[in-house]
Amino acid sequence: MKHFLKSILQLTSAVALLLGAQAAKAAAPGPWKISYDKASKSVQITRAAGSVHIQLYATYKWDGRLVTTREYAGSTLLQKPVRDAFGKGTLVQVIFRDDQLPTLVQSFYQYAGKDYVLTDFTLESKSGTIASNYMAPVNMVDMTQSLGTGYLRALFVPFDNDKWVRFQSHPLDFNSLTSYETTAVFNTTTRKGLVVGAVDHDFWKSAVVMHKTENDPTYALTCYGGAADSTTRDLLPHGAREGHIIQSPKVMIGVFNDWRTGMETFGAANAVLTPRKAWSKAMPMGWNSWGVLQFKINYQKALEVSDFFKTYLQPQHFANADNEVVIGLDSGWDSFTEEQLKSFVGHCKANGQMAGIYWTPFADWGKNPEGTIKEAPAYKFKDVYLYAHGQPQDLDGAYAIDPTHPAIAARMKAVSALFHRCGFQYVKVDFMAHGAMGADKWYNPTVKSGIQAYNYGMQLLDQYFGDMYINLSIAPIFPAQYAQSRRIACDAWNKMKDTEYTLNAVSYGWWINQLYRYNDADHVVLQKATEGENRARVTSAVITGLFISGDDFSKEGSEEGKEKAKQFLTNEAVNALAQGHSFRPVEGNGERSEEQFTLSDGHGNTYYAIFNYSENARTLKIPLERLGLDPSKPYQVRDLWSKTGIDAAATLTVPAKDVRLLKINAQ
Repeated sequence: MKHFLKSILQLTSAVALLLGAQAAKAAAPGPWKISYDKASKSVQITRAAGSVHIQLYATYKWDGRLVTTREYAGSTLLQKPVRDAFGKGTLVQVIFRDDQLPTLVQSFYQYAGKDYVLTDFTLESKSGTIASNYMAPVNMVDMTQSLGTGYLRALFVPFDNDKWVRFQSHPLDFNSLTSYETTAVFNTTTRKGLVVGAVDHDFWKSAVVMHKTENDPTYALTCYGGAADSTTRDLLPHGAREGHIIQSPKVMIGVFNDWRTGMETFGAANAVLTPRKAWSKAMPMGWNSWGVLQFKINYQKALEVSDFFKTYLQPQHFANADNEVVIGLDSGWDSFTEEQLKSFVGHCKANGQMAGIYWTPFADWGKNPEGTIKEAPAYKFKDVYLYAHGQPQDLDGAYAIDPTHPAIAARMKAVSALFHRCGFQYVKVDFMAHGAMGADKWYNPTVKSGIQAYNYGMQLLDQYFGDMYINLSIAPIFPAQYAQSRRIACDAWNKMKDTEYTLNAVSYGWWINQLYRYNDADHVVLQKATEGENRARVTSAVITGLFISGDDFSKEGSEEGKEKAKQFLTNEAVNALAQGHSFRPVEGNGERSEEQFTLSDGHGNTYYAIFNYSENARTLKIPLERLGLDPSKPYQVRDLWSKTGIDAAATLTVPAKDVRLLKINAQ
């Protein structure tokens, strides 16, 4: 042992292997220092910069009880170099051993210049296999210890975007709060924030639980794999990971000077492990039939919509950087014959457009168990349902389908063949969370969890549809590598309430565009709304990502919708902002949603959007300092909607149910 310790010290120059001592410490390169305190039986993560001090331990469920690393009789700490997808770094491991428990190895990955560390742990059975459906690498004793004094808040991040679920920024006055996959806890004044979240999503649905501790005003935080409840759309407990060695989710722990940077960094860390799906063309702009036409879509109306864009909108700045728009058929396209679909695609191409279409691979709307699956006639629908307690699982009025069943691969092969024969290049896939639900079992016996099954199905989707642009509609946030974009919230249409709902997700989920190439604000509908609501709804799309309109532009469609499209979809300066870059929130303390959003383009321009969701006009000063600008310097400010200049120091008025969209640059 002495010779081994001497060798390790010579190789690393900063490692300790101490058994039974009060503390074992390992000096990390760069700002982080990770040690194991034998007295408290917890890992200490510290950083001098920012006065960061985090104390944590690991827990898991095994053999019917919750086990913590604090129960282990002995521990060993060692350090070694690591090189992985995140780069060169240092791996610090704490090895826990006990005669009565499986061996637990908790790993901490740190990289020079990073404001975060990563951690996970493995359990190794002494013989045979071990199983657990709950593994928590992070049990933080006090989640606010490094954030300083002031007004603190915590984010609720939903698992998916179904049922008009909302993000939320909560003041720390709750007893308990569960956020899914990730959260940020931050100081609203200084913006300093703690960001914790899972960065791998192959087996586990993860969650972060924050709760007030007993007899103490502090809040503890646990990040674990094994989440299964109504918010994850589950009726059953999470499936167990089983093997001789099993692994927890890998979790990022970061403390950032700006929590917004922290959330963007978290998104980027996920993309290191599962890069964003490639797309060589410009961000899509265009139209989707579900906005107004819905099931009234037909072949003739689709051609007329295509022609309306060609005649009135594409020549007036409503097109992407490739000078192209998407004309997308949503649910209801099955009334078209195959020849009509081919003709529609050809018509779009002749008009300088990309044709889009729609499908729901993991949901059965017919709910006819005895019905034969057309694309796989050897099977009935009852063969492919995901069952819970022996019953089909109904979500949103459709039965959930097992993504691992061979009939689903056959359906994907047949449907993708149709889309390819017709020439579609863009597909919107919807109600995807059905495929991620837990089940009594799956057709593929190696699959043991809902997210594992979802990954299986999404890999099939990529296999058959991967050469198309894939836009997820209702879907889990994670995993993200199978589609270029995802709708950031649930359905939204024309009113200010739709704008506010969409911007609720942008307020606290804008960073999702680090996972996908683009966020999607859903279809922008203009008819039957005020001009202020029109400006606000268009702006909400422009500052989110995909810019998709939704009015009925066929010959029988609303003249109001057409005239408003000519007015509000053709502002060159506004449309030029639609590059797929989601704006950040300026603050983070909104009661329901943020009202102020900003983006710096890297060319000296700062854009500032201020929404007024209320019935009354509001006034404010442009918060230059909070926008990252020097208030002592002169600036040129231009309102992109009114096309007028504004005094940067003047009081700004935002009318009721309206928006101001400003471009700010130094004089």
